[in-house]
Amino acid sequence: MPVFFPAANKAEQMVELIKKRTQNVRNELTSGITVALALVPEAVAFSFVAGVDPLVGLYAAFMVGLITSIFGGRPGMISGATGALAVVMVSLVQEGNAMGLAMAEPVADMGLQYLFVTVICMGMIQALAGVLELGKFIRLVPHPVMLGFVNGLAIVIFLSQLGMFKTMDQGISHWLQGPQLLTMGGLVLATMAIMVLLPRITGKIPAALTAILAVTALSLCLELDVATVGSFIRDGGGEGLKGGLPQLQSQLFTMIPWNLETFSFILPYAFILAGIGIIESLLTLNLLDEITETRGNSNRECVAQGTANIVTALFGGMGGCAMIGQSIINVNSGGRGRLSGIVAALSLLCFILFGSAYIEMVPIAALTGVMFMVVISTFAWSSFRIIPKIPRADALVLISVSALTVVYDLAIAVFIGIIMSALVFSWENALRIRARKRFKDDGTKVYEIWGPLFFGSTQMFVSKFDVKGDPNAVEIDFIESRVSDYSGIEAISSVVEKYEKIGKKVTLKHLSTDCKKLLNKSDKKYRTIIVEKIDDPRYHVVADPNSFN
Repeated sequence: MPVFFPAANKAEQMVELIKKRTQNVRNELTSGITVALALVPEAVAFSFVAGVDPLVGLYAAFMVGLITSIFGGRPGMISGATGALAVVMVSLVQEGNAMGLAMAEPVADMGLQYLFVTVICMGMIQALAGVLELGKFIRLVPHPVMLGFVNGLAIVIFLSQLGMFKTMDQGISHWLQGPQLLTMGGLVLATMAIMVLLPRITGKIPAALTAILAVTALSLCLELDVATVGSFIRDGGGEGLKGGLPQLQSQLFTMIPWNLETFSFILPYAFILAGIGIIESLLTLNLLDEITETRGNSNRECVAQGTANIVTALFGGMGGCAMIGQSIINVNSGGRGRLSGIVAALSLLCFILFGSAYIEMVPIAALTGVMFMVVISTFAWSSFRIIPKIPRADALVLISVSALTVVYDLAIAVFIGIIMSALVFSWENALRIRARKRFKDDGTKVYEIWGPLFFGSTQMFVSKFDVKGDPNAVEIDFIESRVSDYSGIEAISSVVEKYEKIGKKVTLKHLSTDCKKLLNKSDKKYRTIIVEKIDDPRYHVVADPNSFN
């Protein structure tokens, strides 16, 4: 029978539902604004690294962030211009400028045009990877590699923020000293203290945004001599945050010479940037999946990232991918849906168009404090506890990926980590191949194979057989084994040929259907060697442990 609730209960449930949705929307809005503030110095800094104007990075943060927030596969994930891409782009821009100056009619800023075309190609590659459903392969990343990625990225974020403790003097960078250092450190600690203590008092006020506003107000009231967003941009060679709406780059297809030399120059960069962007985005997606206990769509994210990069390049952006620091700020501030990312992107555009004068007043110390809190929440502190307890090979992978992420870049670190894990897995499984030996009443020697037979275990498999010492009839039973690849099939063929050369008969039992097809295809003799119908029951008895080797 249907259960009817009193009208009063329904009204209370409706009120609770409205309150919950209202709170969620408020969290999304405040989280988006906080992320937008944190995006400004990051996008500007990465623009300087890539050797382009700050607006190129800001436009990328706006457009990539907006498109991926709407169409991406991971609600709550923030994308924009990143350092992992910028370090590759700097050489692209420099080489492009050199090629432009070497033309018959020299062009000084040709590197920027090459950058935009490369980012378009990068986006096409990423979108194609999503259409072909290659994003699912991110699941092959082992957990030690994931931990190493998280720890390495936390260290990279920390080291990047140390640059905020420097000042420019006549074009030379110097560490802050004396009162300036104390003031900067004090404001950073004040920001972190607010973010730690405020949630303990109330969870209704966004801690990160409150900390930024409070430290900004303190700096203005006391007229402190500290670096601000505006001074940071000008010290780096920019003219300020103020800009207009992004314009379609009509010069893209007129300035660049479309020939084989151009494609041979941009395509390697496009594949490298696409790979880095996909890896960083999908690993960030996996991390947010664990934090939020939900499941994102990796293939959809690849398509969204690719589409976003194509659009941003057409409108003068440097391209981008997922930003783990800002994504964690967003999630920790309550931004779990698409609205927070949309608000962050639109707020950033409003900063550029209307609020540049106010945003330039924000002390760099406040944003640095927020990023330090991101470092603390990102780093997997449990690594120190589990390293002594996990296998040494996994511990080595974890530490290696962390170190390589810091020394080189994310893509190299993850690739090497996966290769190391794969080699360890192959070696351990190669040692698991076993052969139990027994004799039938008619004198036939039976080899019962246990364990996986693949490229790593073929030599161990072949060594199990005493070809010369065995009787004239030999049976190889694969009921407890699985032939995994063509190397395993070749190993079986090699053993059979050795027995046949000296006139001995071999029978193969319990092979998989795929293995039978491949063997029969390679040689018709296997139609008689392989036993298709097996009627005899198998009785397991206690055996001498020495019969396994």
